[in-house]
Amino acid sequence: MRVSITKPISNPEQFKEQLLNWAQQFREVVFLDSNSYPQQYSSFDCLLAVDAFTSLKTDYYNAFEDLKQYQQNTKDWLFGCLSYDLKNDIENLQSNNFDGLDFPDLFFFQPKKIFILKENQLEMQYLMLCDDEVEEDFEEIIKIQNETFVTLSGVEVKQRISKDLYIQKVNKMLEHIHIGDMYEANFCMEFYAENVVINPFEKFQKLNEISKAPFSVFFKNYKQYLLSASPERYLKKVGDKIISQPIKGTSKRFSDLEEDEKSKAILVSDEKERAENIMITDLVRNDLSHTAKKGSVEVEELCGIYSFLQVHQMISTVASKLDSQYSAVDVLKTTFPMGSMTGAPKISVMQIVENLEETKRGLYSGAVGYFTPEGDFDFNVVIRSILYNQENKYVSFSVGSAITAQSVPEKEYEECLLKAKAMHEVLR
Repeated sequence: MRVSITKPISNPEQFKEQLLNWAQQFREVVFLDSNSYPQQYSSFDCLLAVDAFTSLKTDYYNAFEDLKQYQQNTKDWLFGCLSYDLKNDIENLQSNNFDGLDFPDLFFFQPKKIFILKENQLEMQYLMLCDDEVEEDFEEIIKIQNETFVTLSGVEVKQRISKDLYIQKVNKMLEHIHIGDMYEANFCMEFYAENVVINPFEKFQKLNEISKAPFSVFFKNYKQYLLSASPERYLKKVGDKIISQPIKGTSKRFSDLEEDEKSKAILVSDEKERAENIMITDLVRNDLSHTAKKGSVEVEELCGIYSFLQVHQMISTVASKLDSQYSAVDVLKTTFPMGSMTGAPKISVMQIVENLEETKRGLYSGAVGYFTPEGDFDFNVVIRSILYNQENKYVSFSVGSAITAQSVPEKEYEECLLKAKAMHEVLR
């Protein structure tokens, strides 16, 4: 059981920063920030969960069944992450590529303390065992003086796949497309730095500031960190309604208004980008149909254009009604990994990219989110994100693009560099 207390907040933006600053003392932290981005399915402005009372950490084997048991037995708020490599629990697949980060395949925790901020109202939900700490914590948070950081030195980021090798690999993928092994595939490459020490709190603030993404996450599990400026929702459940919002299609932002509008108009009319988006929307419709009431899957919006600080994106919204015989975790298992980060047909694509990519994706292309006590959930897609293992001093971020029959390898490479821009900037 939880005790719930509500407080008015006079300066929500400042409070968010104080809240995350205060959270750094805990071993487990999930901070979700919607950055006031105007979106139809938003539930709060910011959500913080800290300090595990119970937790579940496992590799991919039987992971979804373990998560289902944990979620149904706890019937409380749970926060955590699903790594891309959980694909190996769902299908007969493997992940044998290099992994410098060593994150668990699945990690969820039941937090002792939760903070939910909506406009200028803060709700604090504490487990009974620590509800006597509510007032003391609140006083501590509002007294925090937000820090100004001095970055001592930039991080020298290396590229795992050279431009020439990237082009060779994309040409290999085009061969697979031409012989009919697949229609579309998300191909990713890693940027990394070794033997580095960064301040994750500082880097997250910088990344969040230059991106203002609707699914931003600061995630900490002891010495493993995710700093995410994700613009993409993977899956949300509200009652029996399921919502997925795949992104496919990217164009550059410009400071010149005329040039920026032109870039947006090019994206709207780009046949290749539309074809990519429609193909993945179709795949998501198929994935949702596995747990949906018959005839309930619908496309609410096809190829909508949304603008973020760094890029314009093409986003579709697909919804369904959940058939009562299926659980919340069943919906995740039958749609994971998300179509926008795999391709079509899904299993064939995952086998092909495993052979061509140089690194294990891990939490990149996975998801971070939460379950509510009622069994609802909301998860992002882990893209535009920096991952950091503090113990082995390894920093990594990956980017990808969709390869289709119309792909020009050089242009795909440029799209990857565009997506990498914010993370490069933050680490420099």
